[in-house]
Amino acid sequence: MSADIGHARDFVELHEQVQSSVKLLDSLENFLSTFQKDLSAVSGQISTLQDRSKDIENRLRSRRRIEKPLSSLLEDLSISPQLATLILDTPVDEAWIPATGEFERRLNALKVRVRVKAARDLAEVAEGLRIVAATKLRSFFLALLQPIRTSMTTNMQVIQTSILLKYKPLFGFLQRQAASVANEVQRAYVGAARTYFETGFRRYIRSLGYLKTRSVEKADTIVSGAGESTEIAEVAIDRLAFAQINGPGVALTYMVDDKSHKEPIEALLRSMLLVLMDNATAEYSFITTFFATEPRPPHLHSKQPSDSFHSPTSLLSPLNGDFDDTYSNPGSDSNFSPRQRVTSIGSVLGLSNSETSFKEEQTTLNAIWKQIMDPTLDYCQAFMRSLLDSPPPVVPLLIMIRLIEDIMAEIQKRNCSPLETFVFSIRIQMWPVFQKAMADHIDSLKKLAEGATSGYFRRSATITDAVVSSICRRYTIMFSSFIALTEQPEETMIFSNLLRLRQELSKLITTHTDKITDITARASAQSALYEVLLKGLSKSARPASHPKAQSEIAYWRGREEETRRRIASTNRQR
Repeated sequence: MSADIGHARDFVELHEQVQSSVKLLDSLENFLSTFQKDLSAVSGQISTLQDRSKDIENRLRSRRRIEKPLSSLLEDLSISPQLATLILDTPVDEAWIPATGEFERRLNALKVRVRVKAARDLAEVAEGLRIVAATKLRSFFLALLQPIRTSMTTNMQVIQTSILLKYKPLFGFLQRQAASVANEVQRAYVGAARTYFETGFRRYIRSLGYLKTRSVEKADTIVSGAGESTEIAEVAIDRLAFAQINGPGVALTYMVDDKSHKEPIEALLRSMLLVLMDNATAEYSFITTFFATEPRPPHLHSKQPSDSFHSPTSLLSPLNGDFDDTYSNPGSDSNFSPRQRVTSIGSVLGLSNSETSFKEEQTTLNAIWKQIMDPTLDYCQAFMRSLLDSPPPVVPLLIMIRLIEDIMAEIQKRNCSPLETFVFSIRIQMWPVFQKAMADHIDSLKKLAEGATSGYFRRSATITDAVVSSICRRYTIMFSSFIALTEQPEETMIFSNLLRLRQELSKLITTHTDKITDITARASAQSALYEVLLKGLSKSARPASHPKAQSEIAYWRGREEETRRRIASTNRQR
């Protein structure tokens, strides 16, 4: 009994434990059921968050794609206060060069974004700034030109290379954004430069004219005054040096004050042409650089090209700081009428049209140069005509021709086609004068050989050995001078005339010596004249330097050897 009671207690405790376990299991079941629901809810939230994350990521990508274009748009549609303040409140200086470049890029961007309302709103402000900038730049450039207008002592090349070219970007801004103002600045420069060069060259050429009157050289023929003791006995090497650019210095205006100072005619022409070449080519170089149209500046975010210009140096100036004239009307002191002004570069080129061809632009730039230099070229042409009104002797004439050819070669190197055309026209004028001078020499020698007694030859009815010997020496001087001035082995205009002159001289020697009845004496006289010719040619012509000199010496040596053989043959017969 007691044992059953003990087992009953165990069963009761076990039952209680089972009941307690069942309750725990029910509680755990309820917890697990709740956890499963919560886990399902969390899983749904995680899925929602993943979807939202993908959406946000897509939106971020979209924002990043439009970030740069939007940033560019905002930058284009804005003008910084610093830029506006500089244009409105500061005078034009070097700081304006990058500022106008940036401002122009803003203007171009506003034109491209015309459909954007913000761009249309800002365009009114930008237009006001553009007008202010153009107005200030106009006054700035006109002020830079003032020294050229008011004083002839102004160094124009310094203003061009050191000042105007430095501000070329500002003028380019006017060309593209204010064409009418650019045209006005261009016309002002053309007027100032035209007066500057016209006045300077008019005074300089007048000084050369004074020097010309001091050394009048008559163009006598080869037979004029033959046999006189005052004739030249050798080639004038110092005068031959004037046939090249590299040589003696040019004549300056102050030299006129020295009454004893003289210059040969070829030196005067050389001075005029060298001064003209240096000034005219420098002006052409400036014009084709400063007034040439430039492409529009690139967009805000692209690289800008760099420009360079090699300014001319060592320029010869006709002014030389000696003129104090403050103004001169074009065409004064002569009957030149100012040439009609061509259409301005802006209206011809269409400064806003990027399709203008290079050829058209070059033609217009040449027209600007001619507009400036026409009065100067007229004065130079008039001085050239004055030199040829009374033609110089034939050797100085050839020196002048060779000088012009050397000048033309240098102008071609400097790429100044309008000046090359002008100098070429002068060269064309020179050759007929040279041909006539040579024809006069040949005709005078021919008439002398024929015994003419009229005109120049009235005093030379009786031809003496001294006269013929003098003509032979003059011939060698002329021939040697021509050879020294001629590098080409064949040049028809030169050597055909020399050949004709040699033929007439040979006839004169034969005609003169044929009057001698004694054969030996006649041959001796001929031999003596041939020796005069050979001595002069060997001394001056430098036979190794030119094939024509060698053939000339060979010709006269053959004639001289022939006479010696006659002398020897006659002596043997006796």
